[in-house]
Amino acid sequence: MTEQQSATAPVATVEQLTRLFEETLTRLERASTFAKVASVNPVLEVAHRLFAHPKGVAVLYDQIERIEGAGAFAGTDWAHPETLQPRLAAGTLEHGTPELTAIEMLSELRMLAVARGEMFHLNISSETAQHFLAQVLALEVDQLFGATSEAARESGMRATAVQNHLSFIAEGIGYGHVLDSLVAEIERVLAQRPIQVDNVVLMITRVAAYLSEPEVTSTGPTLGVNRLVAALYGPTGGCREDPGIDVYTERLATMDDSALWQEAREFALAMHSTGLVSPYHATFLHHINGERADLVGAALGLSRTGTEALSCYGPLITRLIEVAITPTTFQSIYPLAQMIESGVLFDPAIAPSLWGQIGLEPSATTAAALAPIAGEESVSALLLAGVINVLGQPLGIGQGNNPTCQAARAISMWAIAAPDYLIRLVTRAARDDEINIFFEGQRLSSAEIADGMFSTALTDVDPVSMVLVPHIDRIYIEMGRRCADRGGDPHTWINRELHGWWVGRETAIAVDIATGNLDEFETFVRRFYALYHPLYNQNRPVVHPQPTGIAVTDSLGRFIGWHAISILRVGLDPTEETRVYFFNPNNDSGQDWGHDVVVSTEGHGERFGESSLPIGQFVSRLYLYHFDPCDLGELETVDADEVAEVEAMARASWAAER
Repeated sequence: MTEQQSATAPVATVEQLTRLFEETLTRLERASTFAKVASVNPVLEVAHRLFAHPKGVAVLYDQIERIEGAGAFAGTDWAHPETLQPRLAAGTLEHGTPELTAIEMLSELRMLAVARGEMFHLNISSETAQHFLAQVLALEVDQLFGATSEAARESGMRATAVQNHLSFIAEGIGYGHVLDSLVAEIERVLAQRPIQVDNVVLMITRVAAYLSEPEVTSTGPTLGVNRLVAALYGPTGGCREDPGIDVYTERLATMDDSALWQEAREFALAMHSTGLVSPYHATFLHHINGERADLVGAALGLSRTGTEALSCYGPLITRLIEVAITPTTFQSIYPLAQMIESGVLFDPAIAPSLWGQIGLEPSATTAAALAPIAGEESVSALLLAGVINVLGQPLGIGQGNNPTCQAARAISMWAIAAPDYLIRLVTRAARDDEINIFFEGQRLSSAEIADGMFSTALTDVDPVSMVLVPHIDRIYIEMGRRCADRGGDPHTWINRELHGWWVGRETAIAVDIATGNLDEFETFVRRFYALYHPLYNQNRPVVHPQPTGIAVTDSLGRFIGWHAISILRVGLDPTEETRVYFFNPNNDSGQDWGHDVVVSTEGHGERFGESSLPIGQFVSRLYLYHFDPCDLGELETVDADEVAEVEAMARASWAAER
C-alpha cells in the first residue's frame, strides 16, 4: 500500500490496528528464513498506521523486543544498531518511504527500550542508545514540537506518525532534559574541536529555530544556545541581527578604525570560545586582508607568538586567506589561526610547501573524489583549506564512518611531527594519484596496489582525508600482506615503517598471537610504566606521538575489537593524578569503556582534541606499544600493587576469556 493510499484508507481504531498488527507479526514469526522478506512489509505497513495513531506508538513499544525477535530488522542496515548514524536516521524520518520510515521508527523504539534498561542488546549500550536518540531529537526538533511546513502537510500521515513517534521518544528519555541535553551534547562535541562541524551546525540551527517560536517558553538552555547561535550568525555588533553578507559588506565600508577593531576582537572571542566560525568572519577577513595586518592578527585572536609569525610570513598568510577562505570554507579560519599560533610556519620547509600547495592543480580523479563535498567550490581551494585544517587541528581529524583508524592516526601524527612530509604526500596524492612509502627498503606505490581495507567512498571526512586515506590504506594493507607469514602481530613491523623514524624499534604485545591469550602481561605493564610514567622513567616527556593499539570495550566492559590510537603525553592532571593523554581518531572520543573506565575529553587537563585516562585505566585497555630498550627505566621499581590492579582490570574486561 502506498502512502497516498494509506492516507485515504478508512480510519481504523487503535484496537483494530493492534489486532491486525498481531496477525502480521505472528505470520512473520512463523515464516521460514527465506520467506521472512515477504512477510516484513505487511508488518511495517500496519506499524506505520499505528505510529499515526496517538496511542499506537505505545502498542508498538510494548512489542519491540518481540518485533526484533521475529526478524523485522534482519538483512537490513537496522540489524546492526551500532552502525546507525543519527543524521541518516533523521533523513529517513523526513524523506523515507512509509516502509523505511516505519522500520527507522521501530529501530528507535528499540533504542529507547535499551536506553531505559528495559531491553538488552548485545551490540549497543544504554548510554550509546540514549546518545543516539538525543542527536536524532536535536536534528528533528522542529517536528518534535509540531512545526508545520508545506512539506509536512503534503506528507499527510507520515508527518503525523513521525511527530507521534518523536514525542514518545522525548517523553521516554524525559522532556525536562531534552533541550538541556542537546545543548550539553553540542558543547561536549565542540570541546573536542573536530574539523568536521557540519552536523553540529545543523543541530544548533534546528534547536535555535525551535526556541525562536513565540509559544516556546523554555529558558533553561536558552543562554547556551544563544551563545552558539551568536557564534555562527551574529558574533559582533556589526552583524548581531544576522543581516546578510551583502548588508554586512556595506556596513564594513562605513566603519571607522575603532569599529573595525571592535569587530575583530568580537570575531576572535566568539571563534576561540566555541571553535565555530561565522561566514561574516570570512567577509571581515577579506575586507582587511592585505591592508591591515594588525587587524588580521586581532581577528584571528593571535598571541605574541602568532603575531610574530604573521609579521614574518605576511604575504603567505594573505594569499592563504585570499584563496582558501571562501563562503563555503569559512570554518577553516579557526585552524588557520591555530596553524599560525602553533609556530609551524617557522619550520623552514612549511612556507615553501604551502606556496606550492596554493598553485596545485588536482587530477581528474582527485576532483571527482572531492566533488561531493565541494559543491560549487573550487576543488583547489577546498583542498588548500583542508591542508590548513589538518595543520591547524591535527587532533581534530576523524575517521568518519570508515574502518580507517590507521590512516587517520597517521595523518594526525604527520601533521604534528612531520608536517612538511604530510604536505608532500597530499601533493603527490592530489596531483599524481599516487604516494610512495618505503617498507624495509622497498618502495611501495599506492598506484600499483589494487585493494585496501574498504572499497566504497569515504564518508564524513575532511578534504585531506578524502584524498589521502585511500592511498595510505592500500599501502597499509600491502605492508600487512608482506609480513603476514612472520607469525607475530604485523603492526610490529608496519607501525615503525609507516609512521616515521620516531616510532620505537621494539614492540610490546599483551597477547600471544597464535593463541590470543595473555602473554607475560605483568612484564608488559611494568615495561609501559618504566617507559612512560614520570616516577619510573626519570621524568622524560613523550617527544613524538607514539602509535599504540588498544582493546576497545563497551560500557559493560565487553571486548569490541582492536583500535589504533597515539599516545601524546603523560603527566599530572589538576588533581595530581598521572594520566595518559592520547589521540583517538573516532569522531567522538568521549567513550565509556566499562567498569568505571570513562574516557575524558575535558576537565582533566586535556588540550583541545585530546582524550585522557588515569594511567592504570589506560594500560588496562592497552594491548600493543613500541619502545626503544635504551629508554627503559627500572622495571623492578614499578609498584607491584599497581601492576596487579591493572592486570585485574584487564582480566575483568577484554581479557576475561584470555
